[in-house]
Amino acid sequence: MQTEKLKQPQAAAPAGADLATVKARQQGAWASGNYAVVGTTLQIVGEKLCEALDLRAGETVLDVAAGNGNATLAAARRWCQVTSTDYVPALLEQGRRRADAEGLSVNFQTADAEALPFADSHFDVVLSTFGVMFTPDQDKAASELLRVCRPGGRIGLANWTPDGFIGQLFKTIGRHVPPPAGVRPPSLWGASERLDELFGHAAGISANRQAFVFRYRSPGHWVEVFRTWYGPVHKAFAALPTEKQADLEKDLLSLIDSFNTAEDGTMVVPSDYLEVIVAKR
Repeated sequence: MQTEKLKQPQAAAPAGADLATVKARQQGAWASGNYAVVGTTLQIVGEKLCEALDLRAGETVLDVAAGNGNATLAAARRWCQVTSTDYVPALLEQGRRRADAEGLSVNFQTADAEALPFADSHFDVVLSTFGVMFTPDQDKAASELLRVCRPGGRIGLANWTPDGFIGQLFKTIGRHVPPPAGVRPPSLWGASERLDELFGHAAGISANRQAFVFRYRSPGHWVEVFRTWYGPVHKAFAALPTEKQADLEKDLLSLIDSFNTAEDGTMVVPSDYLEVIVAKR
């Protein structure tokens, strides 16, 4: 597969952005609903990322913003020594139950991706699937990933792209519920130019464009699941009066229609993401 060359313009954060408040609101959003309902459907991404990283048994692995543990479990299945972190304790508890059910040994620890409680160069591999990309302070989060990864180690990321389905989902939501001022779009982590800014000074980067396929009973079923269980969409609907909720639902169905490849009434929507391997020097 060819190295991804996607370029996107930057959205510079204004000085004085209240990132602490933004982070608190984001934490509340991800704690609402039940991300695991959606998260478990993404398991294949964690498996593919661990293969791309060429994980070896016995390596120390840190999963950052792990959610309910997709990449965590994938690494543990490969006999790595895994530490799974997130700033939402309820999500870590769901990951713990999944690990227990499979008899996997994992250390679960509440942690902020922008202030990881680990020593410098502590891990052989640091990874995150659709997690660290949502941090308000992108530069600080990237710096933390680099700091805790040993020289010669690898950082593996799966990040939604700006022009893919999920990138466009957040753009659509933003037309109804404006995003917080002073925060770069999370989807910039899915653009090679931004990754060069975040990691290029300290590492070699390869980025391959992949696609995860959302498969649901119908477009309406997808909207129902996401507005009920997926924190950001759940919060967006909750922030709108009833008549405006109908407008958002209409726009989401239109977005799905523009990506949907199914012709039998179901939903089959490929969503592009970047599979990123950062080799720390």
